[in-house]
Parts: sequence; C-alpha cells; structure tokens
Amino acid sequence: MVRIRLKRLGTKMRPYYRIVVMDSRKPRDGRALEELGIYHPISPEGRQVDIKEDRVRDWLSKGAQPSNTVKKILNKQNITVK
Repeated sequence: MVRIRLKRLGTKMRPYYRIVVMDSRKPRDGRALEELGIYHPISPEGRQVDIKEDRVRDWLSKGAQPSNTVKKILNKQNITVK
C-alpha cells in the first residue's frame, strides 16, 4: 500500500520533516516515490508547512492513504482528506 507520511530530517532537538509518498513496508527514512512538501514544526505558525497541493490531491485520487499526522496537517491546510 502506498502511504503519504513524514520523513524525519534535522538534528537532535531541531527536527524537520518532508511529506513524502512511500511504500508502507519501507523504513521511515528510506527512499521515497515522491516528495510533496515540508513540515517544520518549530517555525512560526504561518511558516510551518509548504506543500504541493496539486500533487497531494493527485496521489489521494490514486488511492494513497495519509498517516494520521499527515492527515491532521492536510486538514489544517484545507486539503480535504476522507
């Protein structure tokens, strides 16, 4: 199954994440099929997320399932996830 999930980058206590499309059986920091955006949780509120909305909608239409955390991020960005 293909999932939209987070890939952790950064250093200790200063994480940032890439929002990626991956096979669900691959490790968290493994090779991604496509990178869809970034999530930087320690930035100011308005600058935490940068996302390619059209690509996310395309992957969702193809049947990719977002993780719980990504689903929350997408809903905050007004990208409807069922």
